[in-house]
Amino acid sequence: RRCRPFAEGFCVELQGRSHLSSGLVLRWFQGHLQRCLGAVRYRLQERCRISLSACPGRPPTLHILPCSDYVCCHISMAVRLIPAIPLGDALYLTALPPEGPQAPPAPEALWGLNDARQEQRLLSWLKEQAPASSCHLKCLQILKGLRDLRGQGLEEPFCSQWGRVLSSYVLKTALFSLLLQGPLEAWDERFLVERLEDLVLYLRDCLRKQVLMHFFLGNASLPEAVALPRFLKEAAPVNLLAAFDGPTLDLAAFQLINTWIQAPHVIRMYSSPRYLRPALTP
Repeated sequence: RRCRPFAEGFCVELQGRSHLSSGLVLRWFQGHLQRCLGAVRYRLQERCRISLSACPGRPPTLHILPCSDYVCCHISMAVRLIPAIPLGDALYLTALPPEGPQAPPAPEALWGLNDARQEQRLLSWLKEQAPASSCHLKCLQILKGLRDLRGQGLEEPFCSQWGRVLSSYVLKTALFSLLLQGPLEAWDERFLVERLEDLVLYLRDCLRKQVLMHFFLGNASLPEAVALPRFLKEAAPVNLLAAFDGPTLDLAAFQLINTWIQAPHVIRMYSSPRYLRPALTP
């Protein structure tokens, strides 16, 4: 995003042009968070404990734990704090946190796009068009769970790459893309296993081809019910897998299929016993 005079202190020069730096904005934001936290922590210490954490690749997170004198039980809250720039129509540019020492450095002028409102519009449209017992959201939840369980058995550096390649946004994008390819009636809950396998195979093919396009940027095949601003429709398409090399994506594709084939074993191996339901008697 091109810098304006009032933001010159947060700009970097790239290819002879001045751009707003997400890294500088994020560092400024984190500094203000620490100062604000120091100002309010003393006043709130009798009611709750407040702390701030910042992990590589994740935005700063505010942790709030009420004291037992004020509530009947300890219910903690974790709130992600992300600096954002409004673009209109509930779209925001968000500052990207650094991925960590093992990830390639992102350009200082690179910002994320928050399109949560557009996703909600799409989900509302799908709810109207799909069967009442549609399993598309359940497929996404199961695949996220399998991804997280498999990640517990992987070693670094691939463990971190596994979580980044199969991020929740990538899984969601694959699901949305697959939903628009076939009849929504096929996503009835009685076809849960078949649709989950379709999703895994579709994602595997994307990883092998090293291509999974952003669902909203430059997508001309969206349903008319999902209203998008003109600049989003006319934006250049973005490949969500472009930041990863071929060997990493090939290994992720192999592990994904292996996880699907061995899903019962993965669940037994890495799930806590208290979350496993007893087997039903035939």
